[in-house]
Amino acid sequence: MKKYQSEPQPVPAAVSATGTYRPPLWLRNGHLQSVWPSLFRRVELAAPQSETLQTSDQDELHLDWYRQGSGRLAIISHGLEGHSRRPYVLGLAKALIAQGWDVLAWNFRSCGGVMNKQPRFYHSGATVDLAAVVQHALGASDGYQHVALSGFSMGGNLTLLYLAEQGEHIDPRIRGAVAFSVPCDLAGSAAMLALPSRRIYMKRFLDDLHEKMKTKAVLFPERIDVAGFEAIRNFREFDNRYTAPLHGFRDAEDYWEQSACLHRLKDIRVPALMVNAQDDPFLSSSCFPGKREILGPCVKVEAPKWGGHVGFVELARDGYYWSERRAVRYLDQLL
Repeated sequence: MKKYQSEPQPVPAAVSATGTYRPPLWLRNGHLQSVWPSLFRRVELAAPQSETLQTSDQDELHLDWYRQGSGRLAIISHGLEGHSRRPYVLGLAKALIAQGWDVLAWNFRSCGGVMNKQPRFYHSGATVDLAAVVQHALGASDGYQHVALSGFSMGGNLTLLYLAEQGEHIDPRIRGAVAFSVPCDLAGSAAMLALPSRRIYMKRFLDDLHEKMKTKAVLFPERIDVAGFEAIRNFREFDNRYTAPLHGFRDAEDYWEQSACLHRLKDIRVPALMVNAQDDPFLSSSCFPGKREILGPCVKVEAPKWGGHVGFVELARDGYYWSERRAVRYLDQLL
């Protein structure tokens, strides 16, 4: 079994350790950055237009649209056990809307307060669902000619993996992507979160997933059993028991290997920016690739010294975070 360092190592020289994000001294802590937005951030945004998208396997995806007829659209994918109205999604949506973008934020299967209809739920490599959302948006009557993708954490991995799978055949209207706090090496991130120092994060994820699996077990008792769930302590055990068998993988290792975007980045053929903070407590050193043979011709990695996991907190009067300013600047440049 591959061993991982307990903390991310210094990033490769080829990675841009950008110094543009400089939080206050008291926020230069990866753990504080990771929990602060969930505890204290509130984003005010007008209610979206909700839509239910039917999938090819008789399931549903729930979408939130923010339309202003701009002709350009940003599609946002949330993180593990997140949803389309988490503060980090709304913060980016608000920043993009202010810059003239339409926004589509979508919920993975079983997320957003609505349980999906199939035994499967979501996972880091479920690009078929993102593909359905993208195709639906491209076929909408809005007539978008410029589409950009954005994702956070698991949603970042999903976004980059989708672009890699599209490769040379990507729709020319998709101009590029920006992704934050990306566990591009899923095995490495799982190992990091299994550390005793990450127990508080692991427990929260497992508590949320336990509630979800209890609901699934009622709906599909022949497929899902939650007896003894309390003994699960990490993602290896959860993915071996639930994610892998429900989604057609041999085991957790097979799931992580097939679903990680790390070794597919070189296949991406549109500009893509991955921003991972060096103090992110969820990411192993392998989540900071710097070699061009790994990144390919179109992917750029930035690794600010601070930012935590989906943090990048900025205590600005306008309410925006540094990550939102960086995303807007990058996506605007694509056009």
